[in-house]
Amino acid sequence: MKKILLVLILMLATATGVMAAKIPDGVKSLVKKDYPKADFRFDGVLILPDGTLYLPLYPSLIKKPEVLEVKATSPEKKTLADKPDVIILNNDFVLLKVLIDQKGRKTVVNMTNPPLEVRTGLLPQDMLVPSGLTIPDNIKGIIGNLQIATALDAGLRVKTEPFLQKKVVTTKAGKNLLSVIPQLQNKLLYIATCYSKNIQVVNGEGHAPDYALAQKTVPIDIEVVGDDKFMLVTTFSKTFVDVISLADERVIKQIDLTTPAEEIVFDKFSNTAYVSSSMASSIYVIDLNSMTLKQKIKVRGTCEKLSLSIDGKKMFYTDRKTNDVWAIELDNDFVIKNIGKFPNVSKIAFSQNKIYVTSRTKNRLAIVDYATLGLLNEIEVEAKPIDLLLYKDKLYILSAQNNVVQVLDTASDKITDTIYLNTGGFSTKICQVKNTNIALVTDTKAGKYSVLDLDKNLVLKTTPLEIPVSVIVVANKIKKISK
Repeated sequence: MKKILLVLILMLATATGVMAAKIPDGVKSLVKKDYPKADFRFDGVLILPDGTLYLPLYPSLIKKPEVLEVKATSPEKKTLADKPDVIILNNDFVLLKVLIDQKGRKTVVNMTNPPLEVRTGLLPQDMLVPSGLTIPDNIKGIIGNLQIATALDAGLRVKTEPFLQKKVVTTKAGKNLLSVIPQLQNKLLYIATCYSKNIQVVNGEGHAPDYALAQKTVPIDIEVVGDDKFMLVTTFSKTFVDVISLADERVIKQIDLTTPAEEIVFDKFSNTAYVSSSMASSIYVIDLNSMTLKQKIKVRGTCEKLSLSIDGKKMFYTDRKTNDVWAIELDNDFVIKNIGKFPNVSKIAFSQNKIYVTSRTKNRLAIVDYATLGLLNEIEVEAKPIDLLLYKDKLYILSAQNNVVQVLDTASDKITDTIYLNTGGFSTKICQVKNTNIALVTDTKAGKYSVLDLDKNLVLKTTPLEIPVSVIVVANKIKKISK
């Protein structure tokens, strides 16, 4: 008994080391032999492909055996593939299975004489605990300072606001070439609108949100990361980047930048997010593997209109006060280069070592050689160019006033095609559905969005949508964790 008390005292003294505990070396590899698609969430929780949850227990001192293997299980003599209630590895790391009864109540196995590794283990102190989880009295020491949400906690899911339907002009949709878009099947549309603080969730090609994710203030930007398992959200007047676990639709973490967080861009190659803060003239670097703030890049001016090159090596922004456009070489010690002044920049893109900059008020596209910083060309485009999308060797220029998409060949820098949306509204965004040839063009006025085929440069479908759109992200549906 004294030995156990001493171990517990030692654990409490070192509890801060478990605040952002890292999964011990080899544990992920061991689990993935049986479950290749198993997901170790950044807070340590193990989620198996069927939704089974395991909570990690960290010993005060992790052993380093020559070969990592299962030392004991409960029930006894089971393998990982059997999904036992308790898994104890020979480095003293423990996995506790979350058990759910027929009424949805969550707990872990209640053992008369729990092993020492279980009694003296500690849950990561920044872990998102399943709501309503109950821990048997004889192992309550594993909780530490964790707060456990009650079973009545419904997470972020709320009903969408009926008044949003009155904020759009409903007109007859255009002629559709396809009745169903295969690339939108099994997808969710996450939509931010300036009329609501909540993020609306639309199922596939649905015409209205099924529900919403509650926010405290109106979102500035949203981005889905981590194989569509997490959403990053910035909101007005807040210094936090909220990290939402989409598997259970709860805020799992808040990353405090200390200054107001604004636009988000995501580099899939380094699994890194960049978040601007114009007030602080800074861009913050977030490591998405650990969901921690990694670095702060001090920049020139009040940065906005953040844009990332497709290879993730260069970032561009404009200074709101001076109209200067700047480049940051992310692969070259964050060297900052001034590209020049451009009036009322609406969007920046980079392709074939050329910078493309649109002016919303001048209705022009400037093309700059990155090596020489010389102006290669300036092209007149449709009124109010508001967004750009790069796809293969083509640049899609979305102009809001007449709801038109122009297609520019980045090899010749000539406009080769024009796509008329005929929505009668005011376009906001052109958003590619990841890993497909499909893009959605949204509107903040008309109650509809257009579906484009980027290979054929045509509108496949105009879909009614009962809410206005400011920001849209298309993500794969993921298996929900049982409530």
